[in-house]
Amino acid sequence: MSERAPDDGPPVGVDAVPDDLPDVLAERRRLLAIGYRMLGTLAEAEDAVQETYVRWYRMTDAERAAVRNPQGWLTRVVSRVCLDVLGSARARRERYVGEWLPEPVPADLFSGVPGRPAAPGAADGDPFDRVSLDEEVSTALLVVMEAMTPAERVAFVLHDVFALPFDEIAAVVGRSPAAVRQLATSARRRVRAHGEPGRGTREHDDVLAAFAAAAAGGDLAALTGLLDPSVTLRADGGGVVSAARRPVLGVDHVARFLLGVFRKRPSAVLAARRTGDGLAFALEDGGQVQALVNARVRDGRITDLWLQVNPAKLTTWSA
Repeated sequence: MSERAPDDGPPVGVDAVPDDLPDVLAERRRLLAIGYRMLGTLAEAEDAVQETYVRWYRMTDAERAAVRNPQGWLTRVVSRVCLDVLGSARARRERYVGEWLPEPVPADLFSGVPGRPAAPGAADGDPFDRVSLDEEVSTALLVVMEAMTPAERVAFVLHDVFALPFDEIAAVVGRSPAAVRQLATSARRRVRAHGEPGRGTREHDDVLAAFAAAAAGGDLAALTGLLDPSVTLRADGGGVVSAARRPVLGVDHVARFLLGVFRKRPSAVLAARRTGDGLAFALEDGGQVQALVNARVRDGRITDLWLQVNPAKLTTWSA
């Protein structure tokens, strides 16, 4: 399994320590941030970053010296690797047992990763023209991005998050700058269709705190009062642990499903955590994180609940 630390030592296969190693490895966290946003899991992102470094050090010293912008080279290569992975991801996820959800990560996991300048001509105040780095690690937005084509997703991440110009992205996806602009526009349209991404607002956090109290206390009436009539719960067990294999729909079904989870784990507690969605809760039992529950809130009610119980996607929450 890939190592989990965002900036651990040199890539596998590098025996000697080249002179450029410190400078190149300084890009690791940023490359991992790009890979995670494109692929939705840290393990796949780390594999993509590893492959990028392998390709860098397979070049001769003269070839590396000829690269005028190593940061740009690394960004293009990790993006191409991710594009290849995305091309096969749909087929792999069709074989996935139950619902597939992106891996939830702590809100500050990529803290310190350089952001991007405001886009020239971007409309001030339009939440869809630019989304912050924190919002880009939210389950809400990553789920929307799953509906994008691989090229749309790459264009969206590189342009709307990391501010790469369209001509550079064109070299990654093998299309013209004008076509890439259209890809980014199409991706943004998909985001708009799902409403404004969550921003960890006070309302969101208050609703999630009330939700946790109702769920832990077995209060069915209070719990149902917090759920939107259109509420949907998705659980990802990856075929490793028991989880609902299809979305749970509707207030009554979702509320009773959640209370059933707690009845089966009478010793479990909900511990507050922060993700890109805002306040979330880790379900802890015997000192171990068994699940991560996060949600999307609109107009004071929960519209989407995501229950991540796949152990491979909970490693960043372990003590």
